[in-house]
Amino acid sequence: RTRPFVNLSGFRFVHVISPQLFAIFAFATCGGYSGQLRVSVDCINKSDSNLSIAINFAYPFRLNRVEFDVPMCEGRRQERLYLIGDFSSSAEFFVTIAVFSFLYSLLATVVYIFFQNKYSENNRGPLIDFIVTVVFSFMWLVSSSAWAKGLSDVKAATDPDEVVLLMSACKVQTNKCSSVYGPRWSGLNTSVVFGYLNFVLWAGNIWFVFKETGCHWLTPSTIDQHRKVISEAEQIISFSSKVTKTNLFKLFF
Repeated sequence: RTRPFVNLSGFRFVHVISPQLFAIFAFATCGGYSGQLRVSVDCINKSDSNLSIAINFAYPFRLNRVEFDVPMCEGRRQERLYLIGDFSSSAEFFVTIAVFSFLYSLLATVVYIFFQNKYSENNRGPLIDFIVTVVFSFMWLVSSSAWAKGLSDVKAATDPDEVVLLMSACKVQTNKCSSVYGPRWSGLNTSVVFGYLNFVLWAGNIWFVFKETGCHWLTPSTIDQHRKVISEAEQIISFSSKVTKTNLFKLFF
């Protein structure tokens, strides 16, 4: 989060709305998603064919509950099939972190505006803020990485070329099965990008929050300890950035 700063005229807030907007974009693009794919089954007996089988799915991506009926190319018989996989855990985890991040940012904005004196009293407010910022930074990294992997699995499970392999009619060479079109992924790809942007936003703010905890009262020994912690945190952030780049590369390429 971008922090407010104080001048002689009072409190001024710089981009306090940023973490709220980023969180909204993250859970809206993921939690509000619905997609569709279409496949066709062309039987020898044309009257048994269905050239436009629509399969709809949506958040939270419990694909094993998505059912659809397809012809068996044996008269009027049809079979009921289900998509494969349940990817709700990573999607719901991602959305949950986004919602709580939004609520905390909203609460922090209210505190900065109306309760600044109490916030700075005894360094309790900045210390709590520092701990929460570290926690949210870590949770954004974990949830974004988990959702990036979950999204890759969702794409594989809803690939029309893979879905037709589930149909018994498509196992007969005389029948022709093909994909009409697949789902659009731009919204979900955007949600992953916003997830990692939230991680960068929160992680990049850890040092600024730490300075507000009043490190001037620390003893030399504790300062050295905190420097070690900060050094380790920088290594973690560097490693996390590499992981982020790798996941985004796999996602788009």
